[in-house]
Amino acid sequence: MTVQQHIDPALPRTAAMPSARQPIADDKDMLRAARDLTKDIAEARAGIYWPDMLGSALVGYGALAGAILTQSLPLAIALGLVSALALYRALLFIHEISHLHRDALPGFRMAWNALVGVPMLTPSFMYEGVHTLHHKRTQYGTVEDPEYLPLALMKPWTLPLFVLIALLAPVALLFRFAVLVPLGAILPPVRQLVWQRFSSLSINPEFRRRPPEGELRPRVFWQELGGSLWAITLVASIFVLGWRPLLIALAVVSLTAVLNQLRTLVAHLWENDGEAMTVTAQYLDSVNVPPPGMIAEIWAPVGLRYHALHHLLPSMPYHSLPEAHRRLAAQLGDGSTFHGANHPGMASLVLRIAKSTMRPHG
Repeated sequence: MTVQQHIDPALPRTAAMPSARQPIADDKDMLRAARDLTKDIAEARAGIYWPDMLGSALVGYGALAGAILTQSLPLAIALGLVSALALYRALLFIHEISHLHRDALPGFRMAWNALVGVPMLTPSFMYEGVHTLHHKRTQYGTVEDPEYLPLALMKPWTLPLFVLIALLAPVALLFRFAVLVPLGAILPPVRQLVWQRFSSLSINPEFRRRPPEGELRPRVFWQELGGSLWAITLVASIFVLGWRPLLIALAVVSLTAVLNQLRTLVAHLWENDGEAMTVTAQYLDSVNVPPPGMIAEIWAPVGLRYHALHHLLPSMPYHSLPEAHRRLAAQLGDGSTFHGANHPGMASLVLRIAKSTMRPHG
């Protein structure tokens, strides 16, 4: 979950694109192994999804309530951090929802929206029908990919801007649902603008969202209605409860947004110059941060530490990705293409991308 982000800001494309590079051919042995070795673990397990999502939300909201109610500043900060991490994990289930088969986990999407998506003003429609474009064979890394920018080929100042602008995400979402959605109900041009430009968790400023179709249309209506009513309630709460509760909540959500933006920054190497890529090239432009390190489970939870593997197996449930990675690593070996997407951690990835922005691209 571009949440997956918790919202990914649009940045201008300031890159000087490099000359064409040698294309990477598909590693058919790796693709075949990914398909054949994981068939028995491809089913989403309700006994894992539900407790994980519900527990994360419960801890997140409980810690947020404690941060608001306590008069101790150190305790408020500690509880705010716990809340941000727990709600971050709960929020990233939006990524799973965008890939779940329509018949898998009955009621999960509705429950997640009611408990997490709408209260955090990031309902699932903002990712559904958008994130799957990022996985299209001919669209990944191109101008038609809503979740791709060639960050490694852009100017150095774009990286801190990319991360820090996420601080504004909660205020932007509050304004969208409290002001723009009601205004759009009256003025169709506003509605069209909001839908095209401000209704998806995308980072590509050239992306324009198409009108919703099929089953998504009624979901958009109800989720936007719920989000709008909740946003208006939050704004109105300052007249009853004062500014403190809302400001603390916004600070917590800002922290989740920045953390997600950092995760997004290192989810790919961002080295594609806009050309269509093979599946193997897309895999190698994506990132796995496998064990033994455990800190990645905090900043890339719900399976997102295996982001490159996810691009090989987009429908694989998050709880099966560790086992899928173990099987493929054992089968293909350390010197294989599969090993080429493994990286040690966030710091080394940020440094790699930052160094790339400082090189001349021409």
